[in-house]
Amino acid sequence: MILVTGSSRGLGKAIAERLIERGEEVIGLARTTKNSDLRSIECDVSEYSSVKNAAKEVKKLKKPIKAIINAAGVASMNMAVTTDENTVQKLIQTNLVGTIYCCQLFAPIMLRQKKGSFINFSTIAVALALKGESVYAASKAGVEVFSKSFAREMSDFNIRVNCIAPGPIRTDLLRGITDTQIQKITSQQIIPKQFQKSDVCDLVELLIDEKSSSLSGQVLNLGGV
Repeated sequence: MILVTGSSRGLGKAIAERLIERGEEVIGLARTTKNSDLRSIECDVSEYSSVKNAAKEVKKLKKPIKAIINAAGVASMNMAVTTDENTVQKLIQTNLVGTIYCCQLFAPIMLRQKKGSFINFSTIAVALALKGESVYAASKAGVEVFSKSFAREMSDFNIRVNCIAPGPIRTDLLRGITDTQIQKITSQQIIPKQFQKSDVCDLVELLIDEKSSSLSGQVLNLGGV
């Protein structure tokens, strides 16, 4: 069984659909499960009680968890001095704290089985220190450091933790971002191209596979930096 947060749209939805195509049993975790063909559990990752209740529902299934993919996230491209308090709180609470909640509350299931893989999501904006994305990048930088440390904590239990850090990919998170702005970002990558959701799905498949059993505590920057 594989859990995917943020499964109702964007990268989370694309990842869930890809995994189902390859025959995996997928449970989505999303704030709303309405109008979704995916088997889902309601969960707002930014709220501890919501994640805790979702973990209880998963435990009731009494099935081993192969991987947990923390794809839920929010973005806001703005200069730090013009980012309002609510946006700052939402970015940190959803991206960083939400990832921490999901890791710490679902980890006990994996600890008992002594096997599994966590895949968290950062952004190439961290490595590139992009202008106009300072608060968003800060929330994701926290995810990277947490993932590296968490990987060490989980290593004795044969549980791996890695991060995928995509460049700009056309999802709802990039509404209002022009093609010119995207090109300016991708030009700073080693591979200066805009990648697609399918490219992220390819990396997810690699990280949950036994072929990547030697990888943990890594941040994979899509496009390279």
